[in-house]
Amino acid sequence: MIKLKRVYAEAQPSDGFRVLVDRLWPRGISKEEAHIDEWLKDIAPSTELRTWFEHDPAKWPAFQQRYRAELKTKTSSLKKLLADAAGRDITLVYASREQHYNNVTVLKEVLEELEAR
Repeated sequence: MIKLKRVYAEAQPSDGFRVLVDRLWPRGISKEEAHIDEWLKDIAPSTELRTWFEHDPAKWPAFQQRYRAELKTKTSSLKKLLADAAGRDITLVYASREQHYNNVTVLKEVLEELEAR
């Protein structure tokens, strides 16, 4: 199972394998407080895509397409993430307050599609 959770929410044992999927470290939280098992900034949206998008709902459809295109070049990293979780639940951890128009929702879909193959 792949779950989504803000880095500022309390970590729980049920989170399983916690992976930070933001390119930048979240403000105001230490590495100890975050309880991150792995930080995969390379699967986060590129700086160019992130700054273009700015969590603008009007750009959401285009963002999803562009981010999926970026993720196609990261298939080996995505497969490694699934393998590293070793059957545990995966919690994709992010900093944004925005929960819908967020790269983690796209990443979750892509990982689930990859897992289903």
